[in-house]
Amino acid sequence: MSEFFSHTQQQPVKILLLGSGELGKEFTIEAQRMGLYVVAVDRYKNAPAMQVANEFRVIDMLDALQLAKLIKAEQPDLIVPEIEAIATKALVKAEAAGFKVVPSAKAADLTLNRKGIRDLAAKELGLETSDYQFVETYDQFCRAVNDIGLPCVVKPVISSSGKGQSIVRELNQLDAAWQLSQEAGRAGAGEVIVESFIKYDFEITQLTVQHAAGLSFCEPIGHLQESGDYIESWQPQALTDTTLAKVREMSEKITTALGGWGVFGVEFFIRGEDVIFSEVSPRPHDTGMVTMISQDLSQFALHLRAILGLPIPAIKNYQPSVSKPLLGQGRGDLIRFSGVEQALSQTGTQVRLFGKPDINGRRRLGVCLASARSLNAARKKATDMVNAITIHIDSSASLS
Repeated sequence: MSEFFSHTQQQPVKILLLGSGELGKEFTIEAQRMGLYVVAVDRYKNAPAMQVANEFRVIDMLDALQLAKLIKAEQPDLIVPEIEAIATKALVKAEAAGFKVVPSAKAADLTLNRKGIRDLAAKELGLETSDYQFVETYDQFCRAVNDIGLPCVVKPVISSSGKGQSIVRELNQLDAAWQLSQEAGRAGAGEVIVESFIKYDFEITQLTVQHAAGLSFCEPIGHLQESGDYIESWQPQALTDTTLAKVREMSEKITTALGGWGVFGVEFFIRGEDVIFSEVSPRPHDTGMVTMISQDLSQFALHLRAILGLPIPAIKNYQPSVSKPLLGQGRGDLIRFSGVEQALSQTGTQVRLFGKPDINGRRRLGVCLASARSLNAARKKATDMVNAITIHIDSSASLS
């Protein structure tokens, strides 16, 4: 029996959710279905998960002192990070003091920045990766580009959803790439990774579930990215038996090394039957939103079951499915949608609108989900859905 559902449990399990975006919102909904108590935390008010949580808190999660004080005050049963940009040293100390961090403080700390996870994958586990160098200054950056060669990929070591990432194809792009890496990372200016540009056939996410009874895999998810952010994902992505075996062997190695129970989103480049490790997130993945329509247990339900020690039986897949985000562009705090009724006019369709309170630039505001008998039909259906929905953005006096 799970300790969280023991007859000796005197009150609802309290989850401190660190990060309250759309992934956190879906996780919170799953937690509410199991009668858990969720305190949603983010750096701004009215974040998506806050709208469905029992309580919310607003703090700077990169401030270790603020985070430590919050953990001490809340005394949660589970600390569940939803984003990378967290003062993970505070989580390491909290775990040492007896708090349970999901999936583990080690996983959160290593994956906070690309340096920790890349060195673990390439140097300790021997996984195939791109060539890479870490740099701290512009001069080091220029030398690294010269060593690795063009084209190359430049990313802040701490970022998410492609923020601060760029591809340098010509030397005259160096200044702009460096500037972007220093301004758009989640933690501000700092260390950067320069990696060789890999020519690949496609990218995948292998959702890997570490749980009390062992290891489970979702069907591979294919995805397309633009500026580091996903613009379409689908399940299943067909792989040869040889490639699938490599993907799952590497996924097991990296998630076992990180430790703990939960869903891990492991990303790979696929080139022929070569499998090249890209990144891993110790939490549900944005490309995994397709599982809300493709599986009987979504990645959010799987994450919750795993961390609570509940059974995870064989995962049942439905028809081929696709997710496409609704991307807004503009500035304002009045966000409206039209055309949703047309988008939902076909069978096998769902829309999730995240309820984000404002937008300043480009932002993911919702997702369209579609399933059909064939992947091509599902992709067309999802594309039609996105095209049917218009996002209206207006400003009010409250947005400064």
